[in-house]
Formats: sequence, C-alpha cells, structure tokens
Amino acid sequence: MSAIPGPRAPRPRLGIVGGGQLARMTAESADALGVDVAVLAQPGDDATRGQVTDRTVVERLGPAVLQAFARCCDVVTFDHEKVRPGDVAALERAGHVVRPGLVAFTMAADKSVQRRRLDALGLPVPEFLVTDDAGAARRFAEAHGGRAVVKAARGGYDGRGVVRADRPSAAAAAAATMLRRRGTEVVVEPWLAIERELAVLVARRPGGQLVTYPVVETRQDETAICREVVAPAAIDARTAEDARRLAADVAAAVDAVGILAVELFVVDGTVVVNELAARPHNTGHLTIEACATSQFANHVRGVLDLPLGPTDLVVPAAAMANVIARGTTDPAAVDVERLVGPGGDPVVVHGYGKQARPGRKIGHVTALATDRDAARRRAVAVARGIEAATRPPAPAPAPGPAPTPAALAS
Repeated sequence: MSAIPGPRAPRPRLGIVGGGQLARMTAESADALGVDVAVLAQPGDDATRGQVTDRTVVERLGPAVLQAFARCCDVVTFDHEKVRPGDVAALERAGHVVRPGLVAFTMAADKSVQRRRLDALGLPVPEFLVTDDAGAARRFAEAHGGRAVVKAARGGYDGRGVVRADRPSAAAAAAATMLRRRGTEVVVEPWLAIERELAVLVARRPGGQLVTYPVVETRQDETAICREVVAPAAIDARTAEDARRLAADVAAAVDAVGILAVELFVVDGTVVVNELAARPHNTGHLTIEACATSQFANHVRGVLDLPLGPTDLVVPAAAMANVIARGTTDPAAVDVERLVGPGGDPVVVHGYGKQARPGRKIGHVTALATDRDAARRRAVAVARGIEAATRPPAPAPAPGPAPTPAALAS
C-alpha cells in the first residue's frame, strides 16, 4: 500500500474513492477550479496512474483505510459504488463530509433499495419484484408473457449483472446464478416495449440548489452496455420537460449532492426511472465539449458547495461513442487524424490510459455537429476505428505441404 496523503493543503482537498476514468476526469476539472485531489485506488484502477499526485493504492477498501483517507480530505466522493454502505455510514458517523451521503449512495448502489424507495415515494418505475428465490423469478416471467429482465441488486454496471430472459426457465436460471455468485437479491422486471432510452444529469448542492442538463438519448448494445449518447434527444418538448422534472424530483427525494445520473425509459409515451448513479456518469461525458459546464466541474462544485455552472448546450448537437477494446493491443499508435479525416466538424478523442483487454472500456469519442445524425456518424466511425486497432493481427496462414520431388522436377 502506498502512503495515505499528508496533512491538508491550503487549497481544499477532494478525496475520490476509486481510480478509474471518472476520477481522472474529475481531477482535471478540480485542478482547473483550484481544488486539490487525492485518489484512493485499487490495483486494477489504472486510469489515474500518473495523473493524480496524491494517489493511494490499496488491496481492499476496508473501514480503517477509508477512515484514514477521509481524515486527509475536506470532502470524500466516489467514482464507483463498490464501497459497502455500512462503511459510508461509518464515515458519516465519524464526522467526515461524504457526498453523496448515505441515502443517495445506497439508492445508487442497491437496485432493490432504489426500486422500493422510488415506488414508495410515488415516482414512476417499471413493475418489479425483489426476491432471493429463483422460483419467484420464474413465476414473474410466466405472469408477464414468459419474458423478464433479471438484475443483480448490487454489483452490476456497464451491462454486467443484467440478463434479458426470453423464457421463464431462463429467468429462473439467471436469478439462481446471480443469487449464488453475488450473494445479493435480484430485481425482476417485465421485458418492456421501450420506445427510447434517455438520461438526465442533475447537479445539486447540499442546500438544495440544482440544475439539470439537457436530455440525452442513449443506445445500448445487445449486452446492455451503453455504446452511444446523443444530445439533444430526439423527443418532443413535453417529453423533455417530463424527463428533466422527474430527474430533479428524484435528486431532491434522495438528497443527492454532486452529480446524479438518472437513466430513463419511455414506455407508452410515459417516462419512467430505470437506474440511478450518484456520481459522474458515462451518459454525461459529452458535456466536456458540448455544455457550458461539464458534469465533472459541476460535480466538484456540488460536493464542495460552490455555485453551480450553467448546463446549456453550446453546440447544436453532439454525440459520444464509447471505445470498447476488442483485444489487448495498445491503441495509442492509431492514426486518429486519419480516422477523423480532413476538415469537418470537431471530433475529440479521450483515452483513459487503461490497459486494453476484450470488453474493457478504454476511452470515448465526442463529435460536435449541426445535427444529431452527423455527430453520431462521426463519433461512431472514429470509435470503431480505434477499437479495431486493439484487435491483434490475424495469424499468418500456415504454409502448405512441401512440394514433392516429382513436382519440382516438372
């Protein structure tokens, strides 16, 4: 374990638990705001390596380590939900400033708590069942046309811990696997006829002041990993207003501080809550270039109780495409200028400094344009080109059989 940061500096110090790309981009915004950053990382968190001066690497995010880290920081925040809620509660009891607080953190970290709390507050969520019984998941699917979506209550992200079951037996099997491997309840929902998937970021201060970002549309691949984000979403004004109002209501209900990402479904013309993340989020990466204040800057402002910045789009349209590695080849040498091409609208490539391996998110591409489709095409083309560069070269074909003496003689 490397050393915990020393005494607090004259500038405020923000402590970030987790050393992934969210911490990396948050640290960049913090520095621009005159805020020091300390990161508590784990061995696999390579995105902040060499990017943050005060970086501590530990094998386990246990209570003692978290307490020692918090003592050196003015405010503690997170770049993931892998901390146990009980440890967050212990930090608060010890008098440390933790933002988001326990309620918002637990709501984001545990889908069973999230679903029950939002439903109890009368906020729109899909029909759901929380259970630790695989047989109950089967019966839920049977009662909903034979299909269901099974989600691990804890530990799922980037499509992990989510299974779309096309028959009752598959729902039961998915639930049984999650219950056995993850040791957590499962949330079972109907397989909805989703018209669009949207997201709204809310930035909020401890006193309740909040701002919402423009509604974006998200596109997932077959494994439920978010691949693309487009702004503004192609929805009517009423749906956009409904989405922003609902996101603001959720943020107030869970007493969010900093960024709260609210992922939404549009079903039968109605906006319902899908999932929450109480931290900067993949759906907000395009705000770095496309909005007056990035989600990372407003997260820092929110958790330090500083005035929030404006969230308006500063371009007609923007799109973000994630870069998902296909192999282990380092894409650093890829000719991005060739992929982008000469002239045209701006395209920005963000590499995360992470070791490439199949299925790992290693960067994102943001394109700005005068319309959504043009921005999306540009972002996707560049992202897929970078992904292809991570694929190892195909092996040379095996040599054919040696020619026989008779063949040589002829």
